Amino acid sequence: MKRIRITAVRKVEHKDLIEKYENPIEHACDINEGDVWIAEGWERPEGFCKSAWDSISPFVLALSHGASGFYDGWMKNPASAMISCNDGFRPVSFLIEVID
Repeated sequence: MKRIRITAVRKVEHKDLIEKYENPIEHACDINEGDVWIAEGWERPEGFCKSAWDSISPFVLALSHGASGFYDGWMKNPASAMISCNDGFRPVSFLIEVID
């Protein structure tokens, strides 16, 4: 099974949507651009957001088992994927790539 590097490359905050639709919350997301985790197959890396893991884990699992070329080759590196978490207010985009 291949190891997978997960890098947070972009975090966006849609303040207009937050103001219009979200109930006030004290704490939303600990992930910062540049944060990196290593996944060993299907297991969620320690400290990685559970909700974000639910969004990206199918791609991590597939890459760790040798899959490549998702969606007819949309990535320059076929052994990678760019996937965002499911937070519509402050989505984080993750680069998921095979490292060995």
